[in-house]
Amino acid sequence: MLAIASRRRWAEWWAIPSHTRAKRIGLLHGGGNLIVVALFVMSWLLRYRAVEVPSRLALVLGFIGVALATIRGWLGGELVDRLGVGVDEGANLNAPSSLSRPHVTGVGTPHPAHSR
Repeated sequence: MLAIASRRRWAEWWAIPSHTRAKRIGLLHGGGNLIVVALFVMSWLLRYRAVEVPSRLALVLGFIGVALATIRGWLGGELVDRLGVGVDEGANLNAPSSLSRPHVTGVGTPHPAHSR
């Protein structure tokens, strides 16, 4: 199942035009997946050898893996929800980050109901 999903995502990444925010995020997201899997495999190998209590290194690798998985999950959300990759044919592949602040008009001006 993982191989099928990876193959499909790889094909989607190659279809994204170069020099777009979506291409950069896709590279970080996919590369992050490889790093997360490597961290979890290393953590598992260290835990497998430990008879009772896993080593600190095994725990640290596991925690780093979880943190990176969270970040790469957010990046995947940026690709799909914010940029529309694989969802919308007319996707804006250079849309701003979901962390950027929206432009708000009327900041500092009184509300009409309060100006009486």
